[in-house]
Amino acid sequence: MAGLLPGESSHYGNSEGGLSRSSQDRPEEGGRWYFSRKEIEENSPSRRDSIDLKKETYLRKSYCTFLQDLGMRLKVPQVTIATAIIFCHRFFIRQSHAKNDRRTIATVCMFLAGKVEETPRPLKDVILVSYDIMNKKDPAAAQRIKQKEVYEQQKELILHGERVVLATLGFDFNVHHPYKPLVEAIKKFKVAQNALAQVAWNFVNDGLRTSLCLQFKPHHIAAGAIFLAAKFLKVKLPSDGEKVWWQEFDVTPRQLEEVSNQMLELYEQNRLPQSQGSEVEGSAGGGSGHRLPTRTPTVSEDHVSKQTSSRAAPEPVCQDMILGTTKKHSYSK
Repeated sequence: MAGLLPGESSHYGNSEGGLSRSSQDRPEEGGRWYFSRKEIEENSPSRRDSIDLKKETYLRKSYCTFLQDLGMRLKVPQVTIATAIIFCHRFFIRQSHAKNDRRTIATVCMFLAGKVEETPRPLKDVILVSYDIMNKKDPAAAQRIKQKEVYEQQKELILHGERVVLATLGFDFNVHHPYKPLVEAIKKFKVAQNALAQVAWNFVNDGLRTSLCLQFKPHHIAAGAIFLAAKFLKVKLPSDGEKVWWQEFDVTPRQLEEVSNQMLELYEQNRLPQSQGSEVEGSAGGGSGHRLPTRTPTVSEDHVSKQTSSRAAPEPVCQDMILGTTKKHSYSK
């Protein structure tokens, strides 16, 4: 298991290397973890270490895929996996990929998320499963990690990484997810609730692989996921007199459109999930002829929208850049 890169030490705290903004730029108290897309894409610590946007995007999706696999093998709830991913996103908005191995940091984030979400897994289990995933192409890895010296090295690496992550996050474990506002809102809609909730839930899960959680509040992401799910399922969302459905989320049309557009970017090179009863495969499941438009329909105050056409795209450049690996998760916690 690779750790902090040899010869490098991660910066502690939030003042060194990461994005920062003055208090007047923050949307509200707790806005320390919210940034504009431009800030994230042009001024990240990794960018200053000569890692370009394409590479950092790949690294982000890679550690998300790793965490999804790790969480499923540890049998933790999807909410715990989501918390681990957000911890990882927050870490790498403050620290550079050039100085920190993404899979070691991700392993630490899963260990912490288990404790924060009250679904803890023993450190030994986390280390063994993580090591196995990272060395899945090495048949000897399973036996090697059983050696005391090798295991102790990995344990020390994770414990050191934990100190680095804790310092970088500033011991801030306050995380809210889009799942709760998503399900609560859909319960109020007189539509096919199970199908809409499941597809929207999977859009939220796939959206974790982007920087959306660093740009938008959870209820804004929930609104974007419901909007796309309704388009995918051809479900008409309700309006109550002059109040349209998205006002339930305190989201502006511009925010809704931006969230939806960024979610759609994930699918430009991947097939959408196919519906299977009330559950939907993640977008890496394949086999579906369904596609979303590559650009979100415009959202206006009177809720006028236009569907755009889809187009095929080339295969992903990197084999492990897998989108939407959430497979048949129930939308109940």
